[in-house]
Amino acid sequence: MQRKVGFIGCGNMGTAMMGGIIKSGLLDSSDVFISDMNAEKLQTVEAEYGVNTSTDNSFVAQNSDIIVMAVKPNIFDMVLEGIKNDIDSRKVVISIAAGKTIGDIEKVVGPDKKIVRTMPNTPALVGEGMTAVCPNANVEEDELSQIDQLLQSFGKTQVVAEYLIDAVIGVSGSSPAYVFMFIEAMADAAVMAGLPRESAYKMAAQAVLGSAKMVLETGKHPGELKDMVCSPGGTTIEAVAELEKTGLRASVISGVQKCIEKSIKMSQPSSK
Repeated sequence: MQRKVGFIGCGNMGTAMMGGIIKSGLLDSSDVFISDMNAEKLQTVEAEYGVNTSTDNSFVAQNSDIIVMAVKPNIFDMVLEGIKNDIDSRKVVISIAAGKTIGDIEKVVGPDKKIVRTMPNTPALVGEGMTAVCPNANVEEDELSQIDQLLQSFGKTQVVAEYLIDAVIGVSGSSPAYVFMFIEAMADAAVMAGLPRESAYKMAAQAVLGSAKMVLETGKHPGELKDMVCSPGGTTIEAVAELEKTGLRASVISGVQKCIEKSIKMSQPSSK
């Protein structure tokens, strides 16, 4: 790929994305730029990955063909305002910020600019992220293909219409937190039964990883896979009945709905 990529922001997500891209071999470290106000973070990243670093956002924007806005929503507008004059119609701006619509970004940089709104999640840190991709009308097909290739270096991707992004945040962007709670709860129960904590976490986490892989690779409905584990009169169906009684599925659905509602609220003008 003969394009230079810049990251505005050196937090966990930006660093995970950058690391995945470099480790994949898609780009040489000399073609990657990253800026942040934290000079210590930049030194660490430069030492590990050999990328170009700067505390000047404009330097990164000017030297990049693809600019990844990897900053928090609360400072997003301020940072984007600071580099808007460095963004021409040939560059592609990628946003990972929740609550910032394509329209919001176009208001700052102009409606003629190429913008891709994305929603990654934290498993990108271990190369197993899930990223939703929403391009605006100015992004050409070959450019979208390049962006998709970059994002797949740290996980899987799915192109979706922007109106679905709130649902994406509920089911993918925020959901690692729900899964971590589930793993912790299963481990706690095992510890109550005498299993050492370290073993309990390892077994619970591997069970979740393997189960997710079965959903992705078999193509079977999750309900069918669940039935495969539930022997008549066995231990698993006993647990499933109790989880139904205590409202596991209803609780998860309610939680995801609350997440979606919050995401919608964050995108409304009054909350910005």
